[in-house]
Amino acid sequence: MKLEGTTIIGVRRNGQTVIAGDGQVTQNQQVIMKGNAKKVRRIYNGKVILGFAGSVADAFTLSERFEEMLNKFSGNLMRSAVELAMLWRGDRALRQLEALMIVADKNDMYVISGSGDVIEPEYGVCAIGSGGNYALAAGRALLDNTDMTAEEIARKSMQIASDICIFTNSNIVVEVA
Repeated sequence: MKLEGTTIIGVRRNGQTVIAGDGQVTQNQQVIMKGNAKKVRRIYNGKVILGFAGSVADAFTLSERFEEMLNKFSGNLMRSAVELAMLWRGDRALRQLEALMIVADKNDMYVISGSGDVIEPEYGVCAIGSGGNYALAAGRALLDNTDMTAEEIARKSMQIASDICIFTNSNIVVEVA
């Protein structure tokens, strides 16, 4: 039985950083197992926000490892992200984990993948998961064409993704850095 988490978006605007995620957990791409999962959370004494998409168990394992890196490197987000990506790619057991993460603090935001990628979003918005492309497109359009806040953009983008992607619901959790 494979349980998967779905859509996460990160938005930065006017000094505000937000990560939002939906609450749907899908089993084997056929059944909604849960509609109110929390896939966005605060770590490192509430200073860092983390959102994940992919296999839930894998994402929790990686979240714990990332928090260990933050503790090891005194909260340095970039260094912790790079070290996690290196560990994730290089460790035989971790390499099998299937998840993506968006991590952010007040100053920075990154997408971390198991292939060793640590990507800083170019346009102030990034998204992952099955509805990620829908949320990303909506977020970019809203950033370019409205005066909405980062939180408003994240919420609206997630709502649009939930209207299009069957693996995304509208039970949205938002954390602001």
